[in-house]
Amino acid sequence: MMKELFIEDTVVCNVEVSTWEEAVLTAGELMLNVGAVEERYLGAMIEVTKELGPYCVIAPGIALPHARPEDGVIENCFCLITLKNPVEFNSHNDPVKMVVAFAARDKEEHIKTLERVASFLQNNEVVEKIKATDNKMEILQILEVF
Repeated sequence: MMKELFIEDTVVCNVEVSTWEEAVLTAGELMLNVGAVEERYLGAMIEVTKELGPYCVIAPGIALPHARPEDGVIENCFCLITLKNPVEFNSHNDPVKMVVAFAARDKEEHIKTLERVASFLQNNEVVEKIKATDNKMEILQILEVF
């Protein structure tokens, strides 16, 4: 279930940023603050996005930034932020309103994580409810029943 993946400390609504880099760093800082990643993981998420292009914008308005396990993952972690003002990642799915960042300890967990998040993000009704709220507890409740 999705509720197992997110905790209150890693969900934030209406974050004010002006660039995609700020959005990714803000999400990464949540994972850093709970001790799930080393600081270098944040830079790795930015570099991977620059190297591979806006690959992480996986659906209209949704980015899924991440880096490799060896880039400083301490433990599996998810975070979700919604943006007050959507930002451009230079993707055909721009602008991005929701950023779901994650860290996985190993390659197997990385793949499992991508599969779980992809199935959750395919539910348009759930995604739209999350994008529309400015209440983190409401987001956690939405994820709890999914």
